[in-house]
Amino acid sequence: MFGKKDNSSIKTLIAHGTRIDGDMKFEDGLRVDGEVYGMIQAGSERGSLLVISEGAVVEGGVKADHIIINGTVKGPVEAVEVLELQAKARIEGDVQYRALEMHQGATILGQLRPMATAADVQDDKPLFRLAAKRA
Repeated sequence: MFGKKDNSSIKTLIAHGTRIDGDMKFEDGLRVDGEVYGMIQAGSERGSLLVISEGAVVEGGVKADHIIINGTVKGPVEAVEVLELQAKARIEGDVQYRALEMHQGATILGQLRPMATAADVQDDKPLFRLAAKRA
């Protein structure tokens, strides 16, 4: 998507019927089919992939480079690169993303906040300088 090939692969699975209580970090790729009560965060600086499947529930925040949601997340969502919300995605919390793909049927109860890219930050600097000179 967006001209980038995702080289992440799913190396860890939380299966349907499994419940995890507590925060967790993962490397590379994680697929959640069960329930997680706590924060899920990618532990690596390189591309990470988090998939929350249909029927899965996460009560706590999630943070990764590429996040695909088709289940329920109750907590903040931060996609450093891409957030894909499939038709059965349900989010109760604020959402930060660099790029967003949202399918019909997905719902968000919270604020959407696009993350600034390096180009956006560079473009904003001259505007702030001009405003500061006039004040």
